[in-house]
Amino acid sequence: MDSETDTVRRILNELGDTWAIVGLSSNEQRAAYGVAKVLQRHGKRIVPVHPKAETVHGEPGYPSLDAIPFDVDVVDVFVNTDLAGAVADEAVTIGAKAVWFQLGIIDEAAYERTRAAGLDMVMNRCPAIELSSSH
Repeated sequence: MDSETDTVRRILNELGDTWAIVGLSSNEQRAAYGVAKVLQRHGKRIVPVHPKAETVHGEPGYPSLDAIPFDVDVVDVFVNTDLAGAVADEAVTIGAKAVWFQLGIIDEAAYERTRAAGLDMVMNRCPAIELSSSH
């Protein structure tokens, strides 16, 4: 079985560069805003997913994952833990390759469902931190 470190590395380097960021809005005070900028600097295409569907960092937003009209590689989740499991299920439905739960988001049942569906997944980690420490 892969270590979580291997999974993190695979998601960041091998699974593709289109990242839907659920909970990303134009609010500069939110963690998602800064993390999205770091992902962009590392060559990722960010896709804001938020009910307001705002344009963030020059990328047009969508109100939901199923509204995105192109394939998404990774779904990065910045919502409350009680909502995160439903987002992980949507990620499976839209055919994403991986789900990333941000720092503080832990849902073991969602993790098991997502892994069982064949997706890579990490919880309680930040891709911005991982990218900064891997270069």
